[in-house]
Amino acid sequence: MKIDINDEIKIESYDVFTYRRIRRAIGYLGISLPILLVGLSFISYFQTSVQHSISHYYYTHLREFFTGTLCAVGLFLIRYKGHGNASIWKNDNLLTNIAGMMALAVAFFPTTPAPEENKIETRIYTLIPSTQEWLGWLHYGFAALLFLIMALLAINVFTIGQKNETRSPKSILNENNIYRTCGYAIILFVVLVPISEKLDRFEYSTLVLEALSLFAFGIAWLIKGRALGDSGITGEMLYQEKNKIDTEKILEE
Repeated sequence: MKIDINDEIKIESYDVFTYRRIRRAIGYLGISLPILLVGLSFISYFQTSVQHSISHYYYTHLREFFTGTLCAVGLFLIRYKGHGNASIWKNDNLLTNIAGMMALAVAFFPTTPAPEENKIETRIYTLIPSTQEWLGWLHYGFAALLFLIMALLAINVFTIGQKNETRSPKSILNENNIYRTCGYAIILFVVLVPISEKLDRFEYSTLVLEALSLFAFGIAWLIKGRALGDSGITGEMLYQEKNKIDTEKILEE
């Protein structure tokens, strides 16, 4: 059978476009989750106060937003087919699959409810319908592994494919610098969570640190998905590319 090379190029272009949209979707979901939950907490209709952590929104009227967003992120990550690599720490496909399963696990195995939340125990519907403390630790273990993999993706995987540009110095806002900053920020915020809880200086410290981790996670995926475009100054600064027009427009034509 004769294959038209133009068809192959067109298919490849659409694949690139699809991958970018998936990356942006993951990024937007990560950033929007804490904003959505906290924002809706101020609307009396939902009868929900601001929680001490994002995980505790499971036991509120906003539970569907919490679990739905996590499931969407998890499914996107599982269906996202990245590049393979001999090194486990740089294997895009493997890491995103594991991260996707961890996101689903965080949604399906909620944290242990706070004492004041035990009154709604009869409304708890999970894979394991129990409020035992060890299940809460299981939830935190899944969440910690999810954030760790997100950091690995930003530091080890997202920084692989960029072209080396030697004709001009790299901008401080070069995409690789952003990925590494986001990755290390995720690790820092996650480590600070148990420390802040131990010090007990700020009531919503866990919520804030989790939100900052999700923001860093989301920013890395949005930059990878070229949410800001890649033409002109933006393209040269972030991606070291001299594109006269946004490549997204080329793909859409």
